[in-house]
Amino acid sequence: MSSSANDIDEIRSGFEKSGYICSSQIATSIFLAQRLQKPLLIEGPPGVGKTELAKATAELVGKPLIRLQCYEGLDEAKALYEWKYGKQLLYTQVLKEKLGDLMTGAHGLKESMSRLHDFDDTFFSEEFLEPRPLLKALWQPGGAVLLIDEIDKSDDEFEAFLLELLADYQISVPELGTIKARTTPIVFLTSNNTREIGDALKRRCLHLYIPFPEAALEKKIIAARVPEASEKLREQLVAFVQGLRELDLKKKPAVSETIDWARTLVLLHAQDLDPAMVRETLNVLLKFQDDIDNVEGEVNALTSKAQAAAE
Repeated sequence: MSSSANDIDEIRSGFEKSGYICSSQIATSIFLAQRLQKPLLIEGPPGVGKTELAKATAELVGKPLIRLQCYEGLDEAKALYEWKYGKQLLYTQVLKEKLGDLMTGAHGLKESMSRLHDFDDTFFSEEFLEPRPLLKALWQPGGAVLLIDEIDKSDDEFEAFLLELLADYQISVPELGTIKARTTPIVFLTSNNTREIGDALKRRCLHLYIPFPEAALEKKIIAARVPEASEKLREQLVAFVQGLRELDLKKKPAVSETIDWARTLVLLHAQDLDPAMVRETLNVLLKFQDDIDNVEGEVNALTSKAQAAAE
């Protein structure tokens, strides 16, 4: 696949070949992010395919995926670069041993300081930088897909730190100055909406919200990801999950859980849903015991409704 998708239909068909089924809105957002060379901020509930979208895009355009997982306390040393302190220490030892040779023939303090300054410039050079995900993405030959995952888990300070990168695809290193991207990366940021993202970051990005999919789209996803599941089973399990999401739950089952449940039912040789099997496998769909306890009383009704929807 070429490094730039030509149109929206090409993007959708390319995603489908890799098993990522998306809406026209998602394909349009990818198209615009590439053409406008703007980062794409993807928000939505956990498990709806935000991270998978970045992975599918990397496969589509044939570029490596470089991922930065965000967390509280993340700083530039882990995200951008570190100095290779061991190499610098070895360098200073060599310099110490060669100091006499270096100063041989120097006339006066000014010339001696000038020679030392030349070595200082070498000491703080790209050779001594250990690139972390952000710098790796800027330096990647031919470009990369950069995924800044779960930006809402990072601090406000780190979010502010990203602004230069997101606006100009460059970063500033005090000892070296500005480092620009060798090839502009495709940048994705994801958020599960655990906190409000700042306006300054949002202004620099295109925005995409991925909700829980409608039944028709979710059936296509299951057909692509779990082709072993019969059409009847797909119809019933998707209808059941759609009904489950209408209940008051701590965590509604996401697409990733629907896929896992479909695989589980196939492993159990299920041809259609029955209440006993649903109860035995609810822990695949629901991650809180309170949710499981609350749903168990609704299993018969939800299963009957799902069976009726598949007829």
